[in-house]
Amino acid sequence: MGLYFQGLTMGLAYVAPIGMQNLFVINSALTRTRRNALITAAIVIFFDIVLSLACFFGIGALMQAHPWLQTVVLGLGGAVVVRIGLGLLLPKKKSTSENGAGAGAVAAATASTASPVAGAEAPAKRLGLRGLLKTVGTACVVTWFNPQAIIDGTLMLGAFAATLSAQQATPFITGVETASVMWFLGVTLVVNAFAHKFNPKIIGVLNRVCGGIIVLYGIKLLVDFAMAVL
Repeated sequence: MGLYFQGLTMGLAYVAPIGMQNLFVINSALTRTRRNALITAAIVIFFDIVLSLACFFGIGALMQAHPWLQTVVLGLGGAVVVRIGLGLLLPKKKSTSENGAGAGAVAAATASTASPVAGAEAPAKRLGLRGLLKTVGTACVVTWFNPQAIIDGTLMLGAFAATLSAQQATPFITGVETASVMWFLGVTLVVNAFAHKFNPKIIGVLNRVCGGIIVLYGIKLLVDFAMAVL
């Protein structure tokens, strides 16, 4: 059990810092029904678990061994992340509720109805196929399109993997994955429980704050890409 709790605390330290994943989950919890917000959290958890397993088994070493791969991910990831942020900063007003239509991946994935700024319409009860696919795509982007995070995760989790036997690795990595489930479901339930206290104007402001931070993340990736190319 000691290794399990060690993995649990390590996992919480790994997912708790506010980054693109947490911003995406928080935004979804604010603008969606509890059911749809939990679906979003489950999708993010899936990609996060896959990422932590990849880091544990050393995918970051692959990027370090092939610098061109890291450069490609930086450029592509930076462009997509900026687009996601702009989708929140500059949402398109819609006259009717649509599942998954919006100004960008996050805007579409986190608000299946009209933009919070446009009015106080109730969130759609179901994502719809298009909304679900956009949610999956966005969750993948905010989890996997940051090569530096992959390398850092590999250094942190891979360092532990190097000191553990095959038998010891199982409870440790199980604890890490449990932390991911606990964190994202907990954040979703807590934020969603208080979402009704936020009026559409406040949610619109929060959307723009999240969008601005995501754009900055994307710009940083593009700067790193430019430096790698030059």
